[in-house]
Amino acid sequence: MSLPMSPRILRSAAIAALALASLTVVGCSRGGNAPPPAASSLTVTLVVAERRSIEREIVASGSVAAWQEMSLGVELAGIRVANVLVEPGDRVSAGQPLVELDRRTLDVQARQADASLAQAAANAELAVSQENRGKSLLERNLISTNDFEVLRANRARAEAQRTAAEAERDAARLRLGFATLRAPDAGIISARNVQPGQVVAGGELLRLIRRGRLEWRAQVAENDLPRIKTGATVDLRGPGGEAVQGVIRAVSPALDPQTRTALVYADLKQPGALRAGMFAEGRLRVGQAEVTVVPRQSVVFRDGYPYVFVMGEGSKVVQRRISSGPPQGDFIEVLSGVKAGERVVARGAGFLSDSDIVKVVGGNAS
Repeated sequence: MSLPMSPRILRSAAIAALALASLTVVGCSRGGNAPPPAASSLTVTLVVAERRSIEREIVASGSVAAWQEMSLGVELAGIRVANVLVEPGDRVSAGQPLVELDRRTLDVQARQADASLAQAAANAELAVSQENRGKSLLERNLISTNDFEVLRANRARAEAQRTAAEAERDAARLRLGFATLRAPDAGIISARNVQPGQVVAGGELLRLIRRGRLEWRAQVAENDLPRIKTGATVDLRGPGGEAVQGVIRAVSPALDPQTRTALVYADLKQPGALRAGMFAEGRLRVGQAEVTVVPRQSVVFRDGYPYVFVMGEGSKVVQRRISSGPPQGDFIEVLSGVKAGERVVARGAGFLSDSDIVKVVGGNAS
């Protein structure tokens, strides 16, 4: 029969077993090879940053306004409106009637002026006849020189009265013409401030966008002004996303001292759905330039800054901060940070970190 082992002997045996196991593990690690690192699971596609010729653009926001908006009214006061012939949005031609006033009082005044002129003309004719007869009598010494001078003065006064009557007749006809407000030029009615039955007291009755022409007005920074020339094109977007093209007709010669910007004016020959008062973003074309570009998907934004991942040595990628220009379709202009010919990650950049090991598949860069 075996005797039970004491606790001290059991503890010593356990310590010895643990030491032997440790030596075995160390020996195995020294004698064998270390396991290979796990292969990277990050798969990317590379492209080469390249030089391209692009159309330089300046992006600016501006408002659509009338080329010329005319305030229309009448030169009469205290006369009632008889009829308004147009509504806002109507296209009108030059000389077209727009508003008609009550003509009755003006017709009476015109007839009175015609009658006054007829009376003055008859008096003038009588005065001329009396002067001629007096001249004949004076030659035969039948009247005095003083009497003849009176007849001559009467003739001059009668002719002056006839001239005044003619002027009054013309003024009455002019006032009668004012009873109909006509379009001074072709265009589009943009506002109406008059109703039938209203008594006019001067002021604006209608507003007219002359010839229906609209223009785009934008504030441009002083650094961009030297690149903008008259005749250059600007691309706008209508409220529905449709393309609208304008042509720069003028650049303001003076800057706003507060904002350091100047106004640029662009004619919109076919404004489409754009209306006066709308805001629209425009892209001003200012010429060609050779620039370095990378695909849009290559650029990732972190902490508000743009970055790309450039392929380095040992299948590692290097994160670089770049300075980017405006997008050019599916590409982005790179102002600094990447040179033409360098290989950058195109697909998969959003999942990478600096110094990640990647597996390259596809793309146009070997």
